[in-house]
Amino acid sequence: MMTPELTTLALAGLLQAVQLCLYAIPANRQIGTGYTSSPRDRPPSRELSVGTGRLQRALNNHFEGLILFTLAVVVVTLGQKSGPLTQYCAYAYLAARVLYIPAYYFGWKPWRSAIWGVGFLATLAMILAALL
Repeated sequence: MMTPELTTLALAGLLQAVQLCLYAIPANRQIGTGYTSSPRDRPPSRELSVGTGRLQRALNNHFEGLILFTLAVVVVTLGQKSGPLTQYCAYAYLAARVLYIPAYYFGWKPWRSAIWGVGFLATLAMILAALL
């Protein structure tokens, strides 16, 4: 049976796939599949719209955050330290990542950064909880 943290990690992986689609579909329409399927040795001849650029940056940010969150889940799971704190932190991370997408897309200032901070602090709390 999977721990709640592992289940949340699996859901975060699915969220990453959704984010990829949210970005890739408009990007392909805007700069063309000729460029997106190429080795991208040169910059595209057209630029992404503001919204699509924000979706790309939100996607990249989740790739970065997912690395640390995965580490936290592995440490908690292998260390057999799963408990209410680590479980709620995992849920907080996932909720923050879901909210981060519209926050970035719509340019919610300063809320985008605050939402990111919730996910980051939740991840750090998981790691600390595993160590203590």
